[in-house]
Amino acid sequence: MRYIVWALRLIVFLAVLLFALKNTDHVSVTFYDDWVIQGVPLIVVMLTTFILGTVFGLLLTVPGSLRRRRELARLRKDLERIQAAVNPDAGATTPPELLMPMSPL
Repeated sequence: MRYIVWALRLIVFLAVLLFALKNTDHVSVTFYDDWVIQGVPLIVVMLTTFILGTVFGLLLTVPGSLRRRRELARLRKDLERIQAAVNPDAGATTPPELLMPMSPL
Protein backbone atom coordinates (compact mmCIF):
# COMPACT_ATOMS: atom_id res chain seq x y z
CA MET A 1 0.00 0.00 0.00
CA ARG A 2 2.86 2.33 0.83
CA TYR A 3 4.34 1.84 -2.65
CA ILE A 4 1.02 2.64 -4.29
CA VAL A 5 0.77 5.91 -2.38
CA TRP A 6 4.31 6.88 -3.39
CA ALA A 7 3.60 5.94 -7.01
CA LEU A 8 0.50 8.16 -6.99
CA ARG A 9 2.49 11.01 -5.45
CA LEU A 10 5.12 10.65 -8.16
CA ILE A 11 2.48 10.69 -10.90
CA VAL A 12 0.84 13.81 -9.44
CA PHE A 13 4.23 15.51 -9.07
CA LEU A 14 5.17 14.75 -12.66
CA ALA A 15 1.79 15.98 -13.93
CA VAL A 16 2.16 19.26 -12.02
CA LEU A 17 5.76 19.64 -13.18
CA LEU A 18 4.84 19.13 -16.83
CA PHE A 19 1.90 21.52 -16.43
CA ALA A 20 4.22 24.13 -14.92
CA LEU A 21 6.77 23.74 -17.70
CA LYS A 22 4.09 24.28 -20.35
CA ASN A 23 2.68 27.45 -18.69
CA THR A 24 5.66 29.78 -18.60
CA ASP A 25 4.16 32.60 -20.65
CA HIS A 26 4.34 36.05 -19.10
CA VAL A 27 1.07 37.77 -18.23
CA SER A 28 0.02 41.10 -16.76
CA VAL A 29 -1.77 41.01 -13.42
CA THR A 30 -4.13 43.94 -12.82
CA PHE A 31 -5.42 44.87 -9.35
CA TYR A 32 -8.36 47.29 -9.12
CA ASP A 33 -7.81 48.82 -12.57
CA ASP A 34 -4.85 51.01 -11.62
CA TRP A 35 -2.18 48.73 -10.16
CA VAL A 36 -0.58 46.45 -12.77
CA ILE A 37 2.28 43.98 -12.46
CA GLN A 38 3.86 43.25 -15.83
CA GLY A 39 5.65 40.08 -16.91
CA VAL A 40 4.60 37.59 -14.23
CA PRO A 41 4.92 33.94 -15.31
CA LEU A 42 1.51 32.32 -15.64
CA ILE A 43 2.46 29.38 -13.43
CA VAL A 44 3.29 31.78 -10.58
CA VAL A 45 -0.14 33.37 -10.87
CA MET A 46 -1.86 29.97 -10.96
CA LEU A 47 0.12 28.53 -8.04
CA THR A 48 -0.45 31.67 -5.95
CA THR A 49 -4.17 31.51 -6.62
CA PHE A 50 -4.24 27.81 -5.74
CA ILE A 51 -2.33 28.34 -2.48
CA LEU A 52 -4.52 31.29 -1.44
CA GLY A 53 -7.66 29.29 -2.21
CA THR A 54 -6.39 26.37 -0.16
CA VAL A 55 -5.51 28.59 2.79
CA PHE A 56 -8.89 30.34 2.72
CA GLY A 57 -10.67 26.99 2.42
CA LEU A 58 -8.80 25.63 5.43
CA LEU A 59 -9.54 28.77 7.42
CA LEU A 60 -13.24 28.28 6.73
CA THR A 61 -13.12 24.78 8.21
CA VAL A 62 -11.44 25.83 11.47
CA PRO A 63 -14.56 27.07 13.35
CA GLY A 64 -16.49 23.86 12.63
CA SER A 65 -13.52 21.75 13.64
CA LEU A 66 -13.11 23.61 16.92
CA ARG A 67 -16.83 23.30 17.61
CA ARG A 68 -16.69 19.52 17.05
CA ARG A 69 -13.68 19.17 19.37
CA ARG A 70 -15.47 21.06 22.16
CA GLU A 71 -18.57 18.93 21.67
CA LEU A 72 -16.48 15.74 21.77
CA ALA A 73 -14.77 16.83 25.00
CA ARG A 74 -18.16 17.65 26.55
CA LEU A 75 -19.59 14.27 25.50
CA ARG A 76 -16.57 12.42 26.92
CA LYS A 77 -17.01 14.18 30.26
CA ASP A 78 -20.70 13.30 30.25
CA LEU A 79 -19.87 9.67 29.47
CA GLU A 80 -17.36 9.50 32.34
CA ARG A 81 -19.90 11.08 34.71
CA ILE A 82 -22.61 8.60 33.65
CA GLN A 83 -20.25 5.62 33.94
CA ALA A 84 -19.22 6.77 37.41
CA ALA A 85 -22.89 7.06 38.41
CA VAL A 86 -23.76 3.60 37.06
CA ASN A 87 -20.69 1.83 38.46
CA PRO A 88 -19.44 3.88 41.44
CA ASP A 89 -16.79 1.37 42.60
CA ALA A 90 -15.15 0.96 39.15
CA GLY A 91 -12.28 3.24 40.13
CA ALA A 92 -11.60 1.31 43.36
CA THR A 93 -10.88 -2.05 41.71
CA THR A 94 -7.46 -3.62 41.82
CA PRO A 95 -5.43 -3.35 38.61
CA PRO A 96 -5.44 -6.60 36.57
CA GLU A 97 -1.66 -7.02 36.76
CA LEU A 98 -1.89 -7.42 40.55
CA LEU A 99 -4.52 -10.16 40.27
CA MET A 100 -2.70 -12.34 37.74
CA PRO A 101 0.59 -14.06 38.50
CA MET A 102 3.51 -12.91 36.41
CA SER A 103 4.92 -15.44 33.98
CA PRO A 104 8.54 -16.51 34.44
CA LEU A 105 11.16 -15.15 32.10
